[in-house]
Amino acid sequence: MSAQTAQPSPEYFFASANAYQRTAALKAAVELELFTAVAEGKRDAPSIAARCGASERGARILADFLVVNGFLTKDEGGYGLTQDSAVFLDKRSPAYMGGALEFLLAPTLLKGFDDLAGAVRKGGTVIPEGGTVAAENPLWVKFARAMVPMAAPVAGQLPALVGAPAEGKFKVLDIAAGHGLYGLAFARHNPEAEVVALDWPAVLEVAKENAQRDGAAERYSTIEGDAFGAEFGEGYDVVLLTNFLHHFDPPTCETLLRKVRAALKDGGAALTLEFVPNEDRVTPPLSAAFSLTMLAGTPAGDAYTYPELERMFADAGFSGSEAQQLHASPQHAIVSRK
Repeated sequence: MSAQTAQPSPEYFFASANAYQRTAALKAAVELELFTAVAEGKRDAPSIAARCGASERGARILADFLVVNGFLTKDEGGYGLTQDSAVFLDKRSPAYMGGALEFLLAPTLLKGFDDLAGAVRKGGTVIPEGGTVAAENPLWVKFARAMVPMAAPVAGQLPALVGAPAEGKFKVLDIAAGHGLYGLAFARHNPEAEVVALDWPAVLEVAKENAQRDGAAERYSTIEGDAFGAEFGEGYDVVLLTNFLHHFDPPTCETLLRKVRAALKDGGAALTLEFVPNEDRVTPPLSAAFSLTMLAGTPAGDAYTYPELERMFADAGFSGSEAQQLHASPQHAIVSRK
């Protein structure tokens, strides 16, 4: 007897069409501190409502929706947190990521999806003036302040990837530094390391605050401007390219990489962080799906496969590249030697 073929169902269609509700529910729950309330022991709708300053009906319906969508559990004892929600959505957790919604759901990013069909027809964003890569876009100040919890677990892994010494002179250029955590990881690793951060002036204020907090302000200098027009200087042991290349097409990336190579010492390294899909371009899901974000938000950006990235660095004159999967992150690090 042959196995029966599964019957077609419109369930996935409706789930996808209504996916905006899941986003809205997550945003509302973070705003109301609902996950923190449950973590504090508020297990039923009345106590959650009282803690969140909400109506009992509203708290019940939102909490049930979060159960349906895998953010909460529910049993005879009431509501509870899933393991992921306990780690990332309880405001008291050191790994709390609720603040990242300030960037991930920023109107500038969402606007790129208002006319996605138009972006598909055009082959790039329909947002005027370059979308997310527009000069001095205030979006990147939000990024710098909101994405620290996501960057922190990764930053500490970077010095070892390039064999950075724990002492002695060492010079780092952090391109599109944002919050500055990646460059500051080298300053923490080596008390003699000097970090030069490049970004728009308003964004650099956030990085400088973090350098001051880390006690590294005296070893932290800045270059204001964009990576394509600014003068880098030379003699760097490492140049960081974290979450940057995906905003541009390969020829533009190669132009920048030649400039990066010229700024490095002989034997120095470019250290790149990227969402790197497999060559089938549909796995792993998160990295593969990132291409759509670039289509909606940039004129020509993409999520590049490792062979594509390797080719860009080779064409820019680098002697070789090596990719490594990062811990506690969906991203890869690519180390490219001069």
